[in-house]
Parts: sequence; structure tokens; C-alpha cells
Amino acid sequence: MNMQSPTVVETPLLAAKERILHTAHALFYRDGIRATGIDLIIKQAGVTKVTFYRHYPSKDALILAFLHYRHQHWMVWFRQALGRYSTALPLPAALASTLQEWFTGDDFRGCAFINSSLEYAVALPEVQRLSVSHKREMAAVVAGYLAESENISEQAECVALLIDGAIVKAQMENQAQPAVRFIQNMLEILISQWSAKAEAVNK
Repeated sequence: MNMQSPTVVETPLLAAKERILHTAHALFYRDGIRATGIDLIIKQAGVTKVTFYRHYPSKDALILAFLHYRHQHWMVWFRQALGRYSTALPLPAALASTLQEWFTGDDFRGCAFINSSLEYAVALPEVQRLSVSHKREMAAVVAGYLAESENISEQAECVALLIDGAIVKAQMENQAQPAVRFIQNMLEILISQWSAKAEAVNK
């Protein structure tokens, strides 16, 4: 995924609020929300506590800002990558190539929304709402590559579920290829079945 986590070298070039957010993004995604303390973010962002709390009154506020930021940037990447691969490949191979690009990146630590929901949704329910919204938007992007049908929303949700399964598999096994192969094979089967059903209905 061509969205490298911001580094400490880059952050001093940004305004204080952006430095805090970019630093939190890198640390939350890499190490987890609970493992990352405010003092570490302040130190690596190069700001004072007064400056930090002026922009983010609490850690919860920063967590939500992190998820909004992650959603916007990840969706831009996902749309662009899937569109790029889809110009020459059918959807199963294009989606597999898209995910392989992400899974083989140096900064891949799984899905920030799955990770955050498991870690923090109970303490901060808004995390779950943002995560659900993120997954719905991902499914909506996928729907744009599926053949028109009455069940297109349900089909897109199935593909989204396969994507999440591949993400977790790649993260747990620390290797991309089995997860990429899994999603391409499963999606080829599903699309074949959906196509056969559509043809039977239209006869």
C-alpha cells in the first residue's frame, strides 16, 4: 500500500495539529491504541502538552481523528489501486493484486478498523460506528466492479467479507501470498456462481 506511515523526520515540516495526528497514526497503527501513550505521541510529534490538549482535548478525540484520517487515505488508495489493476485484469485478479500491494508493504499491520474495534470499541463505541461505516464504503467501491443484479449489495458485502478474511489471514500468518491466492480463488468461484444464477433467471 502506497501510504507509508508518517515518520518523525517528516513531521516537523507540518503544523502542530498535523504532526500530532500523523505521529498518532503511525504509532496507533503500528503498536496499537492502548500501548501508545499520550506522552510518547507528544514527544515524537515535538509539541508541548499544552499544544497537544489545545488540539485534542483527550486521547479519545485523537483516536477518532486517527480513524477518520485513516479512512480517508485508505479509501483513496483502495479506489486508485483497484482501478489501476482493473484496467488489465478481471475483478478477482485485480482485487488480489491490490491487496498484495498492501500486504507486502513495510508498514502493513492489518486493518486499522478491525484492530481498533477489537481493542477499543467497548471503551469508545464510536470506534465501532466508524469501523462499520468504513467497511460499508469499501463494499460500495467493490459493488462498482460487479455485474448489475438485484443482489449487488449483498454480493458486495460477500466480497468485503472475503477481503477482511484475507487481511486477517495475511496479518496472522505474516505472509501475503496464501491470503491473496485465497481471495482470488474464492472470488472466482462466487462470480461464476452469480453469473450462472443470473443466466438461469434470464432464460
